[in-house]
Amino acid sequence: MTKLRIAHLAGPTATIQNTPPLVTSNKAREKAGLPPLPGDFDPLRAQRLAAPVKVYVEQFSAHPLEADTAELYAAPDGWLAPDGSFSTTKTSDADKPVYEIELKPEDGLYPLPYMALQADGKPWEEEATYPGSPVARQGFFPDGSRSFEEIDRLSIDANGKANQIGGRADVDFYRVAPPGGFTKGLPHDSRADTGDGDTPAERLGHDFFAYKPWHLAKSPPRPTLAKITNDVQSVMSSGKYDGAIWTQGSPQVEESAYWFNLLIHTDLPIACNAAQRPQGQISNDGPANIVDSVTYIESGIWKDGKGGNRAGTVVIQEQQFFAAREVAKVDARPGGYVATGGHGGILGQVTHMGAPYMMYIPAYKHTSSSDVNLTKLPNSVTGTKLVDGKAVTYSVPIKNGLGHLLADAIPSVSIVKEGGYFADQFGDDPTAEDDLAYLIKHKLSGKRLGGFVIEGLVPYGNITSELRGQMLREASFMGIPVARTGRGYPEGFSDPEAYTIAGSNLTSTKARLLLMACLMKFGALPVAADPSNPTPAEFEALKAALAKYQAVFHTH
Repeated sequence: MTKLRIAHLAGPTATIQNTPPLVTSNKAREKAGLPPLPGDFDPLRAQRLAAPVKVYVEQFSAHPLEADTAELYAAPDGWLAPDGSFSTTKTSDADKPVYEIELKPEDGLYPLPYMALQADGKPWEEEATYPGSPVARQGFFPDGSRSFEEIDRLSIDANGKANQIGGRADVDFYRVAPPGGFTKGLPHDSRADTGDGDTPAERLGHDFFAYKPWHLAKSPPRPTLAKITNDVQSVMSSGKYDGAIWTQGSPQVEESAYWFNLLIHTDLPIACNAAQRPQGQISNDGPANIVDSVTYIESGIWKDGKGGNRAGTVVIQEQQFFAAREVAKVDARPGGYVATGGHGGILGQVTHMGAPYMMYIPAYKHTSSSDVNLTKLPNSVTGTKLVDGKAVTYSVPIKNGLGHLLADAIPSVSIVKEGGYFADQFGDDPTAEDDLAYLIKHKLSGKRLGGFVIEGLVPYGNITSELRGQMLREASFMGIPVARTGRGYPEGFSDPEAYTIAGSNLTSTKARLLLMACLMKFGALPVAADPSNPTPAEFEALKAALAKYQAVFHTH
């Protein structure tokens, strides 16, 4: 049977590609004369044998009731005497029935006690050499290959079988914006697929993005979206794969999934996974999510019958297929995801027997049909900036000659939250709104395109502060588009009005991403000579420009 061809795309701060700290075992502590950790057992960590070793495993020790049906079993390989000698025949009642097994390095990973100590002889207790130390080990993997190998080697399916990924798919691993990095340069024997051989030393916060140790945590800045977009588009357009799996930190995976839905031009499935618990931790949820993504891609239930993808990008968590537009994390526990908007959002599921079902499909545009995907963005658009206190236009490059998205093209869109009792005081004192005034000025700095999403009252996205509303209307006439959404996870719709874009039932987080994409498609709004007193013609020009934005917000 022909195997699937899957691309794994490593994203930032991915718990699903993280491990608990490698803590020095009691066997190592005893050997070094160090005080032991409490308890009877060592944590066993996946490691590789350096040489073959022969071990003897006691018969009927895999389950307490194996011996209850001893008559169903073949004879053991032999017996082990109390002095440790092995014989193929039983010599006394004290002999133990055993299986003789030769373990080899080529077998793969084995769970074994962790024997490493720090350079000064102290045991390892966490990633850092001491709490808050400026140097530390990395708990995150540099790409997905190790986590996939551990799943295939150590995770067991409902039928007692392993190789749940490798038995069905050949996987290539791409370090798009990985959670772990090679701080001394990429080694020659690395399995990471970068396509360019050795690399210089990688830097936390620039080349890879981890959240542990906590005091060294780094998340990717906005320009990283350009690299992510270009790399993912390149992989999905390569013709090598049947689909892709993207892994990322659980709070942000919902944003990347929707970004892929908007920006990536592909008819192939992209399944996004996260985890609430690291690889190897008790009840870790990541392996099942990844295997479910393989099942989803393999099933073809995402196909529309014409060679396309009817579901768009999905987030697959705890056996459910979430539409990228609606999915949101609400809690740091397995099952802590919901479908926002009040109108579906869970497209299907994998049953407990591993059978995938698609129950609903999205009605909005996505991936290859998206009006704002990478192939449909212009090479440049018009932006606005302040010069001598006046808003003027200038050209903003979006793509280079190769069609790649430029890092400086990613717009700066801020979410401004509103609520009841929001105005600082009675009356219209602009000095009471210095925070918003600063943001508006920053959007007009000429560094990049800018916009606002107002998270206002439910569901309309209304602003309660009259002065802030007036400031944002004037910002619209200086070229800055403003979208409105209801706060939280609105189920109702924000309706269009004269000066702003209605965010329908999107969350402010998703509306921000859509506004960023629209800015790269349409550019800034037309500028009025006097933003506080626009002419009828300038108002009509604004309405016409907003209509283009609104059409995308209605359909994506």
